[in-house]
Amino acid sequence: MGIKNKIESNSIYFLTLTVVDWVDIFTRDDYRQIIIDSLKFCQKEKGLEVYSWCLMTNHLHMIAAGKENGKFTLSDILRDFKKFTSKAIIEKIKEIPESRRNWLLDRFEFAGRYNKKIEFYKFWQDGNEPKEGYSEEFMQQKITYIHQNPVRAGWVNDAQHYKYSSAIDYAGKK
Repeated sequence: MGIKNKIESNSIYFLTLTVVDWVDIFTRDDYRQIIIDSLKFCQKEKGLEVYSWCLMTNHLHMIAAGKENGKFTLSDILRDFKKFTSKAIIEKIKEIPESRRNWLLDRFEFAGRYNKKIEFYKFWQDGNEPKEGYSEEFMQQKITYIHQNPVRAGWVNDAQHYKYSSAIDYAGKK
């Protein structure tokens, strides 16, 4: 990660976690649920604070921070989250009837083939594109951007109707 994208402790960040080659993997509930459950685990057990989020077919946007004075930094949490979800999703691809199974496994294997740090499959692109929340205006712009993703994609007419997003929370519902 370069200096300009370094995550500092005690700051809130706009983050984008992207699947390698922008592969549309989060089109099935099985894979989306792994992400949701992992986010909940990180919130409960590692001190992840999520202020806004939206899971699209090939990336996850979040505004998040590590709990102040928590035992895990945001960098640690993201590293562990990506490592766990990578393995869990690859295992789920192998387990369920997936018409794209061979193509997906080949794609993720190829992405990690020449990276000595990757044992078998590379699922997430490197980095998280962190942008520090330096002002209220910046954060509000990013929250709107996050929540409008499924609207721009044409999946819903109103952001609060998209199930895999925090937009409903911002609309005063749960």
